[in-house]
Amino acid sequence: MEPNNTPDSSAGDGPNDVTPDSAARDSAARDSATPLAGTTEADVVGGDPREAGSHVNGSDDADEPPRSRSKSFGLFVRDVLFILLAAIIISFLIKTFLIRSFYIPSGSMEDTLLINDRIIVNQLTPDLIPVGRGDVVVFTDPGGWLPFTPEPQTSQLAKIVDGALSVVGLTAPDSNDHLIKRVIGLPGDHVICCNDFGQMSVNGVPLEEPYTKLDTPDSAAAPTEFDITVPAGHLWVMGDNRYHSADSAYQHANDTGFEFVPIENVVGRAMVISWPVARWTTLDNYPVVFSGIESRDPE
Repeated sequence: MEPNNTPDSSAGDGPNDVTPDSAARDSAARDSATPLAGTTEADVVGGDPREAGSHVNGSDDADEPPRSRSKSFGLFVRDVLFILLAAIIISFLIKTFLIRSFYIPSGSMEDTLLINDRIIVNQLTPDLIPVGRGDVVVFTDPGGWLPFTPEPQTSQLAKIVDGALSVVGLTAPDSNDHLIKRVIGLPGDHVICCNDFGQMSVNGVPLEEPYTKLDTPDSAAAPTEFDITVPAGHLWVMGDNRYHSADSAYQHANDTGFEFVPIENVVGRAMVISWPVARWTTLDNYPVVFSGIESRDPE
């Protein structure tokens, strides 16, 4: 509250003041109306009103601390709401365009990924960053790869909360609609299994695959034989746990026509195991394994 710099010559500064005589009143009025030598107006306004010889209208001095506290609390609440809103918007943009979290429900990618691992997926693949051989990718079901599972019965409140959290990437309610495998063949690649050493080959180059989990050390790289060429716009993918994965080789042997994954179904490339903490690591795409393979134009 700003003090009133015009003194009241008819009243004292407080209840204990003594009313002066007329000469004293005139002198007091002149003294209070003229700033002291070396004193600026700002000094008088900014100082103690009682020392400056001026009054504050009413008795609002006692009200200033509560008002100040109320104003500070209001600013604090505003800043907190602004920070929360900014965090939600940033999280939404990151989840929508950059990265997303998924959990692993099966052992088809063991020992690279274990059941209940959580992974961070880079969603810039394949729109901005092309898919490469050896990439571990998350994709939506191309048709018939996943068994039908009825939607679990949950309360309306739980659905609302889950939907709100999914906006910022804290939950993934559609995780059960996705699969995760390793890319072996790109469009145009000729993939064969297996040669005399039990190896799979891509465009005539045999693969030494250190990431696979086989039933026995002498097992072939896949449980079934195949000789395929990947069509345009599609991928040939396989699980690292070769004998326990419903991958492209499995679909080829059991439901020919649905063994290839459309590139447009790819959600992104898995980059990091984020949980549990003991398993924090980046996911390797093993470029050495696929070096020397020349790409071929799809038919």
